[in-house]
Amino acid sequence: MKKTKALCMSVFIWGSGQFIVCRQRMKGLLIFGIQVLMICIELFSGYWLEFAEGLIPEFSIRLHGGFFTRGIWGLITLGVKTGGKYGDHSTMLLIKGVISLFVLGIFIAAYIWNVRDAYKAGEQIDKTSVYINSKDYFKQFSSKNFAYIVLLPIGIVFLFIVVMPIVFSVLTAFLNYNRDHLPPGHLLDWVGFSNFRKLFLVPIWSHTFLRVLVWTVIWTLAGTLSTYFFGMLQALILNHPSVHGKSIFRTILILPWAIPQMVSLLVFRNLLNGQFGPLNQVLLKIGIITDNIPFLTNPVIAKISIIIVNLWLGFPVFMVMMLGVLANLDQSLYEAASIDGADSYQSFCKITLPLVLQATSANLIMSMAGNFNAFGAIYFLTQGGPNNADMQFAGSTDILISWIYKLTLNQQMYDIAAVMSVLLFALVGAVSFWNFKRTVSFKEL
Repeated sequence: MKKTKALCMSVFIWGSGQFIVCRQRMKGLLIFGIQVLMICIELFSGYWLEFAEGLIPEFSIRLHGGFFTRGIWGLITLGVKTGGKYGDHSTMLLIKGVISLFVLGIFIAAYIWNVRDAYKAGEQIDKTSVYINSKDYFKQFSSKNFAYIVLLPIGIVFLFIVVMPIVFSVLTAFLNYNRDHLPPGHLLDWVGFSNFRKLFLVPIWSHTFLRVLVWTVIWTLAGTLSTYFFGMLQALILNHPSVHGKSIFRTILILPWAIPQMVSLLVFRNLLNGQFGPLNQVLLKIGIITDNIPFLTNPVIAKISIIIVNLWLGFPVFMVMMLGVLANLDQSLYEAASIDGADSYQSFCKITLPLVLQATSANLIMSMAGNFNAFGAIYFLTQGGPNNADMQFAGSTDILISWIYKLTLNQQMYDIAAVMSVLLFALVGAVSFWNFKRTVSFKEL
C-alpha cells in the first residue's frame, strides 16, 4: 500500500514519502528542508558538534545545549547558579524557554502536516493510480487554502507579539517572582498554586481583592450604561425634527471625544481639586456650599466623580454611533405604530430601543470590556486614591487593572499581579464571549 509506505518513510525522514513513493520531488525536498532547518538550529546554536568530536569532556545542557534543549532546560529549572559573569537570569530563561517552545511547536505542527500529507498522498494514489506532481499539487493547495496562506505570516507574528506575553504572564502566576526574589540576584522557583491560595485564603489579600472586584464591577456597569443611555438620549434629541442647528450642536457635543482623554482627565483632576479647584471656588463664592467638597479625597464622592467624568468623556462615542443608526431606521414602522394608536413612548420602547440595541450590542459589550480595564480613567484622575488602610496596596477607587499596576510598579509583587491578570483575563474574556455570543451580530456569522 502506497499510503502505508509513504507514511512510514515520512515519519523518520520528513518528505521522503512524498519524494520517493508519491513522486512529488519538489514538495518532498521542501519538507525535508524544514527538518534540516530544525536540526541545524539546534546543532549550530549549541556545542553538540564539539561534544561529538570529544572537545567537551563534561557536557552540560546549561552551558552547551542548543536553542531547543537549553530553552526547555531553562523553562523547567529557571537556573541553578546566581551571581558572577555566567550566572543564570531566571526571567530571561523563562522568556527564552517560551520562545523555544513556540518555535518547536511550529516545527511539530509542520511534522504532523508532513505525516498526514504523506498518508493522504499515498491514499490518493492507491485509489486512482494517478501521480500528482509537485507543481499541480501546489496549484491545488494554494487555490484551496489561499486564505490560510495569506494569514499564516500574520498568525506567526500574532503568536509572538500577543500570545507569548499572555503565556509569560500566566507562567509568572506560578512563580515566587516578587521583591524578595528578583533576578539576577536571586533565582525564581515554581510554587504551583500558592499565589492563588494567598489571594483567596489570606484575609488581607482576599478582603482587598473582593472590595476591588466589587467596585470594578460597579464602575464597569455604571460607566458603560451611563455613557450608552446618555449618548442615546443626546442622539434622540438631535434626531428630533424640531431641533434646528443640528450640525452645530453635534460639533459641540462631540468635542469631549475629540480631545485626548489623558488631557481631559488631568484638567478634571485640577478642576475637582478639593482645596484649590476652580469648581469649589465658584460654588463657595456664589454661596451654594460653605465648605470645600472633597471630590477626589472622599471615597464615595470620588467614585461618583469618576463616573460623572467618564460620562462626559464617553457619551459622544455612542451618540455618534446611534445618530447613524437612527438615521437608517425604517420610518414605515413608526407610521404603522401610529396608525395602531401607539404614542411616542410606546414607539420608543417597542421600535427604537430594540433596533438600536440590536445594532449596537457588540459595541456595548466592547465598551464594557474596555471599562473593566480602564486604567487611564482611574489613574489619571485619582491614582486609585484616596488611600485605604484596610486594603493591601490599593486605594478606595482602584479597580483591578490599577491595583495590578501598583503591585508591579510600586511593590514589585509580580507574582500576585500575574495572578490578578490571569483572573482578569479569564473573567473579561468569559463574560464578553458569553454576551457577544447572544448578540444578533454573532448569530448572523
